[in-house]
Amino acid sequence: MPITLTAQDKITLRTAAYGAVSLIVAADATGKPHRAATDGSIALGSATGLVGHVLAEWPKGVNLSGKSVAELADLVLPALTAAMSLLKQQAPAEAGNFRSTVVVAVEAAARTHQGRPSPVLADMIRKITAALDAA
Repeated sequence: MPITLTAQDKITLRTAAYGAVSLIVAADATGKPHRAATDGSIALGSATGLVGHVLAEWPKGVNLSGKSVAELADLVLPALTAAMSLLKQQAPAEAGNFRSTVVVAVEAAARTHQGRPSPVLADMIRKITAALDAA
Protein backbone atom coordinates (compact mmCIF):
# COMPACT_ATOMS: atom_id res chain seq x y z
CA MET A 1 0.00 0.00 0.00
CA PRO A 2 1.57 3.33 -1.04
CA ILE A 3 2.17 5.91 1.63
CA THR A 4 0.55 9.28 1.02
CA LEU A 5 1.74 12.24 3.01
CA THR A 6 -0.10 15.54 2.83
CA ALA A 7 1.70 18.78 2.12
CA GLN A 8 1.38 19.64 5.82
CA ASP A 9 2.85 16.24 6.81
CA LYS A 10 5.86 16.97 4.63
CA ILE A 11 6.28 20.44 6.14
CA THR A 12 6.20 18.86 9.60
CA LEU A 13 8.94 16.38 8.66
CA ARG A 14 11.11 19.08 7.09
CA THR A 15 10.58 21.49 9.99
CA ALA A 16 11.58 18.77 12.42
CA ALA A 17 14.68 17.59 10.54
CA TYR A 18 16.07 20.92 9.38
CA GLY A 19 14.99 22.52 12.64
CA ALA A 20 17.01 19.99 14.66
CA VAL A 21 20.13 21.01 12.74
CA SER A 22 19.19 24.67 13.21
CA LEU A 23 18.93 24.14 16.97
CA ILE A 24 22.46 22.73 17.05
CA VAL A 25 23.73 25.67 15.00
CA ALA A 26 21.92 28.16 17.26
CA ALA A 27 23.34 26.55 20.41
CA ASP A 28 26.86 26.45 18.96
CA ALA A 29 29.14 29.06 20.53
CA THR A 30 32.33 28.07 18.72
CA GLY A 31 31.97 30.51 15.86
CA LYS A 32 31.61 27.78 13.19
CA PRO A 33 27.87 27.87 12.50
CA HIS A 34 28.26 27.58 8.73
CA ARG A 35 30.33 24.40 9.04
CA ALA A 36 27.80 22.87 11.46
CA ALA A 37 24.88 23.83 9.21
CA THR A 38 26.64 22.42 6.15
CA ASP A 39 27.53 19.12 7.82
CA GLY A 40 24.01 18.68 9.21
CA SER A 41 22.38 19.55 5.88
CA ILE A 42 24.62 17.13 3.99
CA ALA A 43 23.53 14.38 6.39
CA LEU A 44 19.86 15.23 5.81
CA GLY A 45 20.45 15.30 2.06
CA SER A 46 21.91 11.79 2.28
CA ALA A 47 18.70 10.30 3.69
CA THR A 48 17.06 7.43 1.82
CA GLY A 49 13.57 6.01 1.56
CA LEU A 50 10.42 8.07 1.97
CA VAL A 51 12.22 10.33 4.44
CA GLY A 52 14.96 11.03 1.91
CA HIS A 53 12.43 11.92 -0.79
CA VAL A 54 10.56 14.31 1.53
CA LEU A 55 13.74 15.99 2.79
CA ALA A 56 15.08 16.36 -0.76
CA GLU A 57 12.11 18.48 -1.82
CA TRP A 58 12.47 22.24 -1.60
CA PRO A 59 11.52 23.17 1.97
CA LYS A 60 8.66 25.47 0.97
CA GLY A 61 6.47 26.36 3.93
CA VAL A 62 9.07 25.56 6.59
CA ASN A 63 9.26 28.27 9.24
CA LEU A 64 12.47 28.31 11.26
CA SER A 65 12.47 32.02 12.00
CA GLY A 66 12.69 31.99 15.78
CA LYS A 67 14.55 35.03 17.11
CA SER A 68 16.09 33.06 19.95
CA VAL A 69 17.04 29.48 20.69
CA ALA A 70 13.95 29.25 22.90
CA GLU A 71 11.62 30.39 20.09
CA LEU A 72 13.25 27.99 17.65
CA ALA A 73 12.95 25.14 20.15
CA ASP A 74 9.25 25.97 20.59
CA LEU A 75 8.80 25.29 16.86
CA VAL A 76 11.17 22.37 16.39
CA LEU A 77 10.84 20.12 19.44
CA PRO A 78 7.06 19.63 19.02
CA ALA A 79 7.60 19.09 15.27
CA LEU A 80 10.07 16.28 16.05
CA THR A 81 7.51 14.54 18.24
CA ALA A 82 4.72 15.13 15.71
CA ALA A 83 6.86 13.78 12.85
CA MET A 84 7.65 10.61 14.76
CA SER A 85 4.00 10.13 15.71
CA LEU A 86 2.89 10.70 12.13
CA LEU A 87 5.40 8.21 10.73
CA LYS A 88 4.63 5.59 13.39
CA GLN A 89 0.97 5.76 12.31
CA GLN A 90 1.38 5.98 8.54
CA ALA A 91 4.75 4.39 7.78
CA PRO A 92 6.17 2.53 10.80
CA ALA A 93 9.29 1.40 8.93
CA GLU A 94 10.08 5.02 8.09
CA ALA A 95 9.84 6.17 11.72
CA GLY A 96 13.15 4.49 12.53
CA ASN A 97 14.66 5.87 9.32
CA PHE A 98 13.58 9.41 10.26
CA ARG A 99 14.90 9.11 13.80
CA SER A 100 18.29 7.81 12.70
CA THR A 101 18.51 10.44 9.93
CA VAL A 102 17.89 13.26 12.41
CA VAL A 103 20.31 11.81 14.97
CA VAL A 104 23.05 11.44 12.35
CA ALA A 105 22.45 15.02 11.12
CA VAL A 106 22.57 16.41 14.66
CA GLU A 107 25.75 14.47 15.41
CA ALA A 108 27.29 15.65 12.13
CA ALA A 109 26.46 19.26 12.95
CA ALA A 110 27.83 18.93 16.49
CA ARG A 111 30.97 17.10 15.35
CA THR A 112 32.51 20.30 14.08
CA HIS A 113 33.99 20.60 17.56
CA GLN A 114 37.16 18.95 18.72
CA GLY A 115 36.41 16.14 21.14
CA ARG A 116 33.07 15.96 22.89
CA PRO A 117 30.32 18.51 22.34
CA SER A 118 30.18 21.35 24.83
CA PRO A 119 27.73 20.96 27.72
CA VAL A 120 25.32 23.30 25.92
CA LEU A 121 25.40 21.23 22.74
CA ALA A 122 25.16 17.97 24.69
CA ASP A 123 22.03 19.30 26.41
CA MET A 124 20.48 20.35 23.09
CA ILE A 125 21.21 16.91 21.62
CA ARG A 126 19.50 15.37 24.66
CA LYS A 127 16.43 17.60 24.15
CA ILE A 128 16.24 16.69 20.46
CA THR A 129 16.53 12.97 21.22
CA ALA A 130 13.88 13.23 23.96
CA ALA A 131 11.51 14.94 21.52
CA LEU A 132 12.08 12.17 18.95
CA ASP A 133 11.40 9.52 21.59
CA ALA A 134 8.31 11.24 23.07
CA ALA A 135 6.00 9.95 20.34
